[in-house]
Amino acid sequence: MKTTDIKSRTRTTLGLVGASLAVLIASACGGGGGGGLPGQAGASAPAQTDSGGAITVWVDPPRVPAAEAFKKANPDIETTINQIDGTVGSKALSQQFAQFNQAKQGWPDAIFFPSNDDIAWASGAQINYAADLTSQVPDLIKGYDPAVLAPCNIDGKIRCLRNDAAPDVFWYNQKFFSANGYTPPKTWEEYGTLAVKIAAEHPGKVSAFLGDAYAPDRYLWASGCPTNQRLSETSVMINLDDAKCQRAKKLVGEMVTGKAASNLGIFDADAAKAGKDLVMSPGALWWGDYLFNQTWKIDAGTMTATTPLTWQGESQPSTGNEGGGLWGVSSHITGKQLENTLKFATFVVSDPRWQVELSTGLPAYGPVQDDWIAKQKASKYFADNDATFAAFKQAATYVPGDHAYTLYNTGGIWTETVAKDLVAGKSFDEAWTTFGSELNNQAKSQGYEVKTTP
Repeated sequence: MKTTDIKSRTRTTLGLVGASLAVLIASACGGGGGGGLPGQAGASAPAQTDSGGAITVWVDPPRVPAAEAFKKANPDIETTINQIDGTVGSKALSQQFAQFNQAKQGWPDAIFFPSNDDIAWASGAQINYAADLTSQVPDLIKGYDPAVLAPCNIDGKIRCLRNDAAPDVFWYNQKFFSANGYTPPKTWEEYGTLAVKIAAEHPGKVSAFLGDAYAPDRYLWASGCPTNQRLSETSVMINLDDAKCQRAKKLVGEMVTGKAASNLGIFDADAAKAGKDLVMSPGALWWGDYLFNQTWKIDAGTMTATTPLTWQGESQPSTGNEGGGLWGVSSHITGKQLENTLKFATFVVSDPRWQVELSTGLPAYGPVQDDWIAKQKASKYFADNDATFAAFKQAATYVPGDHAYTLYNTGGIWTETVAKDLVAGKSFDEAWTTFGSELNNQAKSQGYEVKTTP
């Protein structure tokens, strides 16, 4: 997850790839749209095409340098780069791909999905855009930790490639802790207790941000709460009464009541001011450079990351994940066109000329992580560089793997319910109830059967 990825959570529409695309879409649309994804029932599968080698790639603004680096490194491959809207949660992209299916033309050869949730429709039976890469790039896949590539492993097939790893670590203000004699917590329960204690002893200090779309990832996903547990393409498990959801609810509720949590989201205009008062929080590894250094301008030598927290009664840490983008390859191409597209996909996920030299997020591809870390360490920004980067490398293995990307956006639902309710002065219990109801409603509206047990 890189800096402008983060901004895409609130980015307004940039316009998708120009007039030629609009003309194609118009010609593909025979009638009215309506909500959801247009069905493809009864449509014959389009024949795979081979351009002879020319490829077209779609990227959001942060990934334009990746595509340009590939083009520079491979001048013999005719590569057209189209910049697309980076708005997370938009349905426009899925609807356009459905229209491409109707027209049997128009798909990009490779794409960086603006939202990780996009892989749900891109790999689903209706759209079926994302190719199965399992046998196409087996050596490349071996370079990933299976936990990092888990979002792309759909029904045993690798349907995408991860760009960067974005697991949560546990951040704390080492200067503040040392000055006040506090010890960093080891468990989630200790974190909640200490957050309330610090808020009482140092009013205004912040130990949690609850107003952004990643907040449920930081707490619910980290707890293993089933909000996004995929049972099949058409069924999910959602159960906020599950013990793993209830412990997360208790933790967050106690911090809200104890005035240890901010209602702001980390991307809000006022978050930079509140960020100066942050003393600790779970947060993605990209918080270090993007939030603390570039955005909130926290002094060097202040913040440090450590291993994610453990829930009481469990033997190892458990943490959430905030982003970590996905690349997809078209299932509609073959021959030299496919060969060059796979060369592109391999470059953007594994080549140091992008992943080390230009990317600000920890590469998801394991073999280049150490080189990226060595480059980042040179800035000596963190209070304890060695501890911070060691935590970065470990954290991905502690992310619960049964959380899937789906057609409904849990983070968006959180911001429309919990975040708004807290700002309006409602209790966290009230906000939680509204969140649970809307989560179920939106899952069902997307066609899922919602179950409370596996």
